[in-house]
Amino acid sequence: MKTNQLSNEEIVDYFRQDAEKLFRYLPWLEGKSGHAICNIFKEEGIAQNSVAFPVYDSTLLQFVKEAEGTCFMDRNHVYVYSRNQLKTCQDELRLIEKATLRDMEQLGGILSHYILKGRTKALLWSEGVQNGVYLALLRKMKEIFDFWERDRFTEKQNG
Repeated sequence: MKTNQLSNEEIVDYFRQDAEKLFRYLPWLEGKSGHAICNIFKEEGIAQNSVAFPVYDSTLLQFVKEAEGTCFMDRNHVYVYSRNQLKTCQDELRLIEKATLRDMEQLGGILSHYILKGRTKALLWSEGVQNGVYLALLRKMKEIFDFWERDRFTEKQNG
């Protein structure tokens, strides 16, 4: 969706409900951010006879499934990366930090990168937790929506 044609209130209305679905994962992300949450299954003798595979935290898998069903998913997320010259996690975190309401599509592009590319390179799902990108994204979205909700409330009181 092209948000450059929408008013600020329409952007808030469009993204807020899906963002709130993800906000319930904030406490979990705060506790897990910076830690590895993917284990490699290494049962006795498996290394000699088969390929080891990752085992993911069930909450992470729920988060991924929930995020996949939101309006933030954008199959063209690669354009967000090329337009903003995002190459590293630090680049992503810098973009997130300076984001405003008008940058919701860019935030969605970063989330999409981890969620959608994680389907073929599943370690991206756990990297999003470990490097703090999911946490930074959700905190920034919450900060933006809380600001606009306070602004709406103030307008109603004054007007």
